Amino acid sequence: MHNANYQKIWKVVTLIPQGAVASYGQIADLAGLPGSARLVGRALRAAPADSALPWHRVINAQRRISFPFATPGYIRQKALLTGEGIRFSGRTVNREHLWQPDLALLLWELDG
Repeated sequence: MHNANYQKIWKVVTLIPQGAVASYGQIADLAGLPGSARLVGRALRAAPADSALPWHRVINAQRRISFPFATPGYIRQKALLTGEGIRFSGRTVNREHLWQPDLALLLWELDG
């Protein structure tokens, strides 16, 4: 069961375009798993190390990186995001970078 859910989550995460971010909750909703934001975090941690999954584009509902501030994970994620042109106000991602998938994407890419 988890594997199928992880696959759904990974599929949604692959759709986040460069220069955009999405929240754990948004990913869960789009994967058909409402209320499962924590499952998204577990799925990202379980992703194969050699995958090209853009895990760094997933942030928390407060538009912040979830790793503790100044830890290696935080520094790595922020570097990847800023390298894609994502701007921050302090520790918060600017709203302009929030992913807003269009209806066509949802219909064609996330069908079943």
